[in-house]
Parts: sequence; structure tokens; C-alpha cells
Amino acid sequence: MNVMEYLDASESTYEIKRHRPVFTAQQMAQQEHVHGMNVAKPVIVKGDGVYYMCVLPACCMIDFDALKSVLEVNEIYLVDEKELANLFPGCQVGAEPPFGSLYGLPTIMDDRLKADEYIVFQDGNHDEAIKLKLSEYLRIECPRIYAFSRHL
Repeated sequence: MNVMEYLDASESTYEIKRHRPVFTAQQMAQQEHVHGMNVAKPVIVKGDGVYYMCVLPACCMIDFDALKSVLEVNEIYLVDEKELANLFPGCQVGAEPPFGSLYGLPTIMDDRLKADEYIVFQDGNHDEAIKLKLSEYLRIECPRIYAFSRHL
């Protein structure tokens, strides 16, 4: 099931936006003419042997000490591209949508995204984005929400 099928099955209203291929969340923010705080950037980490999808604004980065603390893990690291390809079949590497539940991963959302009315994210491809109300994202995904980022 791809992300649009997942959203349709959840009876969500969303907007699909096409743009030239981009390879970073900040590039997508520029291409879509939205603030980096509105772009939901998924970052996949592995903590004490468990994969987590961390969703944070494009203009932020993970504070690994804070993330270790909220997840209560001893060791945590970013997964590599080979692991990403295995975890997200059907997605282009680096274009994963922010729905860990769709791939069997727990989703952790940074609290900085809570202030946004909507989020924009890649749908598994580098040339498409989806705009979705944050309230819809929270309803569908039910992420755990913590403070674990810092602004770039």
C-alpha cells in the first residue's frame, strides 16, 4: 500500500503537488514555497536494536542526546541507505513518507511540528509532495510527541 492509498483508506483529504525532483527536505520547502517548519522530514534511526521513524521540521536536526533520553535507549544512530531501501519498499531512498506505521515502525514526532496547521511531505518519490492538515496526520498516525530537535 502506498501513502496515497493509506490516506484514502483513512478517509483523509490531502493535496498532491508535483515539482522538479528534490533530494532534501529544505529543497522541497523551497520548491513548494512553504516554510521549513511546515515540511515534515522523516529521519530513520536505530536505537538499541529498534528502528524508529523520527518526524521533524525540515529546518531542524535531531538532538541525539535528547532523543536517547526520550526513547530511553543507550545507543542510537542514523540508518544507512541500504537499510532504508529494505525498510521502505516501493519508495525512493530519501523520499520516505512520515508514516512509520505504514512500514511497521513506531513514529516519533518532534513537538515543533505541533504549531503548524498543515504539513508537507514526500510521498515516496522525489518529485511529488503531499499537503495534509496536521490534525489529520495526528489522527491517522498517532505519533508519540517529544522535544528532540534543534533549529539548524
